[in-house]
Amino acid sequence: MEPGRLIESLVEKKKLTPEEGDEVLTRGETTGEEILAIITREFDIDRKEALEIYALSYGMEFVDLSDAEPIEDADDIIDSATAQQYFVFPYEKSSTSLKLAVAEPPDLRMMDDLEAILEMPIECSLADPEELEELITTYYGASMDDIDNVLAELGEEDLVHIEDEDDEADVAELEEQAEEAPVIKLVNMIIMEAVQRGTSDIHIEPLEGRLLVRYRIDGVLHKAHEPPKRLQGAIISRIKIMSEMDIAERRVPQDGRIKLKMMGKELDFRVSCLPGIHGESVVLRILDKESVNIGLGTLGFLPDNKAVFDKLIRKPNGIILVTGPTGSGKTTTLYSALQELNTPDRKLITIENPVEYQLEGINQMQVNDEIGLDFSRGLSSLLRQSPDVILVGEIRDYETAETAIRAALTGHLVFSTLHTNDAPSAVNRLIDLGVNAYLISSAVQAIMAQRLVRTICENCKVAYEPEMEYIHRVGFPEEDVAETTFYQGEGCENCNMTGYTGRSALFEMMVMNEKMKDMILEGCTTNELRDVAIDAGMRTLRQDGFIKVKMGSTTLMEVARVTQAHGTAAAV
Repeated sequence: MEPGRLIESLVEKKKLTPEEGDEVLTRGETTGEEILAIITREFDIDRKEALEIYALSYGMEFVDLSDAEPIEDADDIIDSATAQQYFVFPYEKSSTSLKLAVAEPPDLRMMDDLEAILEMPIECSLADPEELEELITTYYGASMDDIDNVLAELGEEDLVHIEDEDDEADVAELEEQAEEAPVIKLVNMIIMEAVQRGTSDIHIEPLEGRLLVRYRIDGVLHKAHEPPKRLQGAIISRIKIMSEMDIAERRVPQDGRIKLKMMGKELDFRVSCLPGIHGESVVLRILDKESVNIGLGTLGFLPDNKAVFDKLIRKPNGIILVTGPTGSGKTTTLYSALQELNTPDRKLITIENPVEYQLEGINQMQVNDEIGLDFSRGLSSLLRQSPDVILVGEIRDYETAETAIRAALTGHLVFSTLHTNDAPSAVNRLIDLGVNAYLISSAVQAIMAQRLVRTICENCKVAYEPEMEYIHRVGFPEEDVAETTFYQGEGCENCNMTGYTGRSALFEMMVMNEKMKDMILEGCTTNELRDVAIDAGMRTLRQDGFIKVKMGSTTLMEVARVTQAHGTAAAV
């Protein structure tokens, strides 16, 4: 529900004054409470009356579902997967059309999809989201139709594999196939299943004679499905249409974005399409908005590192760098820090490529290379906006690095990221980019490396004894072995037989002190800087991981998989 539209409708009907409307919106933004709940509690407005007014603002009918029953043959008309995916409930059917209860005014794409799937005209009426969810759960259950059943709907004679996909006639046929009901259902169900399984990426990969669908769960890829090769063109074209890509273009990479409402939730996907010798490979990255609102306390900081980081992000100026490879959780950490600092007395601005998550109350700028708006130019411009806190998505060249550091030296607190293996290596990376060692030692407050490790499934967690040879090989402290109970997951339905559910971060926090700053000015090596940082209390990524092994939250194998032994490559 769009809060602003609801308030506007109630003000127009004189159920609220403009001042009261502003007050409700502010309270909702501050507390995160549902606007409708605040209105019905604080003002003499019935919930259903408010929803009816909201529906009328869209020219829609409001339907009361409190005593609703499913229409005859409801299961045959609309299947469980479609009802749950689109969050709809059939409450009335005539000879010419079907009436569906919805929680939000539908967009054209949703209407087109449903009419294609149901093969009849539809009318939508607005309902109370709580009543709608209860009805869908009661009458359609929590289960989805099996994807194999949908594949079975696509007979051998349907959706024949197109060999020359560059031919104009074939492009038109692919577009037509992509709009057919079974293809729409199949792609929707793949997406729905991926979301339910906690997937971060969906990979659709054309191979020789095969089409593979894989899900990345907790950082590891798992095979999910292998649809017939003949469906390749239709499936990929469907995704390209959803993400507003050019389905006729198959020679160059394309990027797109999909916004969906599914199961009553708003879902956002970043889509990448890459040409290959067996067809276009597509990756959908699921952007989970909830992951950036989890707060610093649940990222995986051990208490001492959490206390240090809390203090660092409240400094008035300086630059704090977070390093690590793609997918190591850097964005989540920095967004969580921004949320912590997002108060009315501070102005926060970010420059990113791309803006993955929109943060309430924070000004966000997206890099656009086509018009010459790169990190360096954007950063120079946003400094004229008088910000207190700046997030630079990534430092990748000298101009961006120098501008960010000079901003940190002129009274701004700057966050940014670098791609280095550990915290001490970031200093040499900046020097390699051409940044003066004096600027680095003056501006950098701290550098923090991080990795994500999978956490053991609590449902199938068991104690075990690893081989001593392996314990020695990964460098686990020998003196801690006797007092440590090692755990692993045996594998169960709860964790998809992996032994792991969820992830937690490991941190290596290097806080700059005077000795380190002097060493940087003198041109020290990365190893020399690392040794001094460890003497000053820094834990390496692997040492941080070993503490989590002793806490029973992850395994030795997982820590060894994502970290390096001190000064050497990880032995696994």
